[in-house]
Amino acid sequence: MFLIDFLQQNNWILLLFSALFGLSVGSFINVVIHRLPRMMENQWRSDCAELNGVGASKEPQPYNLSQPASHCPKCNHKIRIWENIPVVSWLLLKGRCSKCNTPISLRYPVIEAFTGILTLAVVLHFGVTWATLAALVLTWALIALSMIDFDVQLLPDSITLPFLWLGLLLSLAAIFTEPRSAILGAAAGYLSLWSIYQLFKRLTGKEGMGYGDFKLLAMLGAWLGWQYLPQIIMLSALVGAVVGILLIVLRGRDRNIPIPFGPYLAAAGWISLMWGEQINQAYLRWSGMI
Repeated sequence: MFLIDFLQQNNWILLLFSALFGLSVGSFINVVIHRLPRMMENQWRSDCAELNGVGASKEPQPYNLSQPASHCPKCNHKIRIWENIPVVSWLLLKGRCSKCNTPISLRYPVIEAFTGILTLAVVLHFGVTWATLAALVLTWALIALSMIDFDVQLLPDSITLPFLWLGLLLSLAAIFTEPRSAILGAAAGYLSLWSIYQLFKRLTGKEGMGYGDFKLLAMLGAWLGWQYLPQIIMLSALVGAVVGILLIVLRGRDRNIPIPFGPYLAAAGWISLMWGEQINQAYLRWSGMI
């Protein structure tokens, strides 16, 4: 209680800590984005080898979120502590490896800064509450899911399913919604996109989206409740359509190349988490229903 009172009375300390902590989490999210798809691929290869009766080849060293230590992919230079400070190290190194001068992608500091900004936004919005902690965890998961889907068109079950269950458990405390709404949200979220997928497949013979999208919307339904699903679907479809058209017009993107839907669902879910009630109220006033 003393710590909570202190942070509430010294708002600038809370905001500074939130921003710095968000930057650090962003650095870890970069690791998750890069390594989790490769961990999944390694596991698939091992499973396939086992099914075919072939002994799975052992990795020369463990590969997970903590091992091996961060290093330059070209010269294997081990990243030192001072070279791993979010955003700052990239600027000091001028975006290059300190040993071999290989360029370091701008995406790393951008994701770190973006995570810091969203972390700060959540803390400003919810204050010092349990809802803040829950919203932060969800925000970080949505960033990781968005970037993984953008890179490899996958939404890992190892993130979506645990967070779906976490959303259902949090509903017991009625942090964002109550249990009945959360359960209906999870079921309706999955079934709504699954139904669209099945209809699209029967009409065109093509798969319009992946099963990961169903699970992501189910996850958001568990966190926010079924009442926010129409809003999330409409926002994600609108943003996805605009971005997709821009990619085709400006960059000549092949219409047959799939555009991941996960980032748009994640963005719409985060907007609903933050301002969903205000959006619903604005719509009802605009439509004359209130």
